[in-house]
Amino acid sequence: MSSDTRPDIYEVVDERFRTGRCANGDMRLERLYQDCRWAEGPLYLPAWRQAIWSDIPNDRMLRWDEATGTVGLFRSPAGHSNGNTLDREGRLITCEQGNRRVTRTEHDGAITVIADRFEGKRLNSPNDATVRSDGSIWFSDPDFGITSDYEGHRAESEIGACNVYRVDPGTGQVRLVADGFGGPNGLVFSLDEQQLYVSDTRAGHIRVFDVREDGTLSDGKVFAEATDGVARFDNIRFDKDRRLWAAAMAGGVHCYDPDGTLIGRIRVPEPVSNIAFGGPKNNRLFITATTTLYSLVMSVTGAPRI
Repeated sequence: MSSDTRPDIYEVVDERFRTGRCANGDMRLERLYQDCRWAEGPLYLPAWRQAIWSDIPNDRMLRWDEATGTVGLFRSPAGHSNGNTLDREGRLITCEQGNRRVTRTEHDGAITVIADRFEGKRLNSPNDATVRSDGSIWFSDPDFGITSDYEGHRAESEIGACNVYRVDPGTGQVRLVADGFGGPNGLVFSLDEQQLYVSDTRAGHIRVFDVREDGTLSDGKVFAEATDGVARFDNIRFDKDRRLWAAAMAGGVHCYDPDGTLIGRIRVPEPVSNIAFGGPKNNRLFITATTTLYSLVMSVTGAPRI
């Protein structure tokens, strides 16, 4: 483990970033591991005090142990996995770009396929997933894993579009819930689960949709746009005070007030792909950035876990 000491790690854009104590945590990034080819999908596993993440081009998943600080192999091959999350029973949900499917790792280690087709056609390359409290699984399906052999396997899209889907917890049916994306990526529910936020990497913005009682979505509207010329949004996470934190590639980690105002940034020395809150107090931000897994213990606490 090493550190990257940066006295200017926090950039205050709006005074709410300071008054909300968003810049009162560690003044350095901890470098937990740095030998990935392209790291994404960090996830903290509370029961094991471990963080796992995906090294997509190397087709493996790694894990960092909080008690010892050691890093080991979690899974290889891993289907060129990308995003990871937990379901209500603490089982691992993984988006496998290479295998073009969403899977669940059971408590005994067996792997169950949750979704691999929509209306009989193979998915593109599932990227990120989130689980609602009713047990439904929602995931984004851009074509990033089929445009080349770098993060998956080159192939033609059978669906012909990049969409967001919902998997019914009872029937397992895969339903289209949102379309019209250039490259849907990270997605997360608001704390009350009445809204779904989805980042569109190619469009350079984050959209927000109202969730109807029947599980369908409204047409959506733009919540935030990348305006600095370098940010391309990847995954997104909420803290307990409803601020939205976004992995913004070369723009570091962006923080948005609930009204959509950019209020601050965390500067990171490499392009940021994904973020996740974790640790015993849920106030440790894990950051995957190009080759590296970083962490930052913050005064901000992540949204409550399901």
